[in-house]
Formats: sequence, C-alpha cells, structure tokens
Amino acid sequence: MRIPRNLEVWRLGTMNYKEALKLQEKLASDRKINKISDTLLSLQHPPTYTLGKRRTDYNLLIPESELKSMGAELHYTQRGGDITFHGPRQAILYPILSLRDISLGARKYVENLESTMIELSSLYGVKAHGQRKCETGVWVEDRKIGAIGVRISSGITSHGLAFNIDPDLTFFKHIVPCGIADKEVTSLRKETDVADLDDEVVQDQLVSCFVRLFGYSNVVWKDKTSLNIDG
Repeated sequence: MRIPRNLEVWRLGTMNYKEALKLQEKLASDRKINKISDTLLSLQHPPTYTLGKRRTDYNLLIPESELKSMGAELHYTQRGGDITFHGPRQAILYPILSLRDISLGARKYVENLESTMIELSSLYGVKAHGQRKCETGVWVEDRKIGAIGVRISSGITSHGLAFNIDPDLTFFKHIVPCGIADKEVTSLRKETDVADLDDEVVQDQLVSCFVRLFGYSNVVWKDKTSLNIDG
C-alpha cells in the first residue's frame, strides 16, 4: 500500500528575493524537525541577479554598481550553480522537501526538477530536454528555457527552479547565465505560438507537473493573504 504524500503549495505572487530567502530558511529549519510537511513556494521576483556557490566574478559582465540603475538587485547565495537572473514573468518554484521521506537522492531530485519543466513545455508543444553533460537546466535545442540551482542540507531541500514564461531577456545579456558561454536564453513565449500567456495559469500548471512527478497525493493550496506573509 502506497503511503500518501502531503504537500502544501504556497502561492506568493511577487516577492522580494531577500524576503523569499528568509522564508525558505525558516521553513527548512521547521521541516528538519518535522514541524511542517513538505512545502512548495510558487512565486516571482522583481529583477534580481543571484550568484551560487560556483560563482566566478567574470560571469557578471557589468560593474555591480550599475545594477541599481537598471532596477536590479544582486544577492550571494548558498545554492549550487553560478550566476542567474530572476524577474517578472518567470515562474519560480522553491521546494522545501525531505528527500529521505520521499526516498530520493540528490541526482534524481534534480532530474525530477528538469522533468517538471520539460513536461510543462510539452503542454505548449515545445520539445525541451535536460541532462546535458555538466549543464544543468532545461533546453530547447541549444537555448536555455529553465534554470536549476538547489541547496540540500541534512536531507532538506531549498532554492529550486526558474522557468522563463516571458521575462525581459535583455537582463540575461549582462551575465554569462549559469557560467555557460555562447548559449542563448529563451522563453515559452518565444518558443510557442500562444500569444497571450497567463502567468498564473502557467505557474499553476508548473506546480501540477511537479506534484505529479514527485508523487504527491494530498495537496493543499494556500495564497499569500491566507498565510499573512508580507513580501
């Protein structure tokens, strides 16, 4: 008999990166002591560059002092990977999960995150793929549509994935995304014939793909107002 898996999905709308990071840290601590069940944060960020543990300074192509004039922030993080960009019209999922409870290793976990974005892309007729050698994330041919950067501490995950619905791709021109040079960044809008993509619909579809691939049977959806969280 299969043990039911419980998941809370928090729809947070647009949230400042620093606030989202603080929330993840609190939830990860609570998950470690089983104070909460597995939780998935679904949100977007204002324009933000983040650098992971594999960061190299030369992958930021403009002076850090210029970011503020562009309306963007820069944050150093403890997730895996190099530099990436988060911004409006990009669907972000931050899973706070116990990998032990769902019997997944780190590699399979990352593969499932890739598969989540691949399955979403297929809903719109876009053929995406992952598992490129030394290049995590999801690709449409040689164009990157989804990024992954995770942190796993004591078997508890944080950070996660970012899928490009229709962000302003010019922000990516100021970095070497994920440290991978000579590769384009793309979006669902660029790769599909659908002219009017609804961010909330696409984001919920991404969550549904995640739920199916990770095998959750009991899902509770919560929004920002019911959680009383200030972004």
